[in-house]
Amino acid sequence: MMLKLLKRLATEEEGQGLVEYALILALIAVVVIVAVTDVGTRAKEIFNSIKDKLVTPTS
Repeated sequence: MMLKLLKRLATEEEGQGLVEYALILALIAVVVIVAVTDVGTRAKEIFNSIKDKLVTPTS
């Protein structure tokens, strides 16, 4: 009985496909989060650089 269960689990592919898609989706999510964080950091640096170059007008 236990051997049959193990054989069935080893040959069943529906669950494996779902797990593979979930792993791929998780990997894509991590890459997107890292990319967006990097873009945000670079944008902040650019805006800070522009802010530092601006002068306050005197009257």
